[in-house]
Amino acid sequence: MHLTLLKCKLHRACVTHAEVDYEGSCAIDDELLALAGIREYEQIQIYNVTNGERFTTYAIRAEGGSRVISVNGAAAHKAAPGDRVIICAYAGMSEAEADSFKPSLVYLNEQNRVIRTGNAIPAQAA
Repeated sequence: MHLTLLKCKLHRACVTHAEVDYEGSCAIDDELLALAGIREYEQIQIYNVTNGERFTTYAIRAEGGSRVISVNGAAAHKAAPGDRVIICAYAGMSEAEADSFKPSLVYLNEQNRVIRTGNAIPAQAA
């Protein structure tokens, strides 16, 4: 069986730019891409915590250390500067690979600075 699991995420990133007149994609600070393990041109899912929009695009690099999260092209209609978003990438793997796999989780503050990292999400209490 082939499974699709969360590979990595940038949790509660803050959108810094929304550029309609730019080739579609999401520009992400190169340092954040590396820390999360998102590759340039990799498909990503973006979940807008502020307005509930969910959409698919791909990652491109923004200058390292810039803390830029720029939603571009048509997707710019789904996010605005200041919106908090969760940016996720997924990976396909076998059940055996999934048994030992741990995602890369990067938690950000309002300035897109890393507040913590991890590889597991605690069980939700009732």
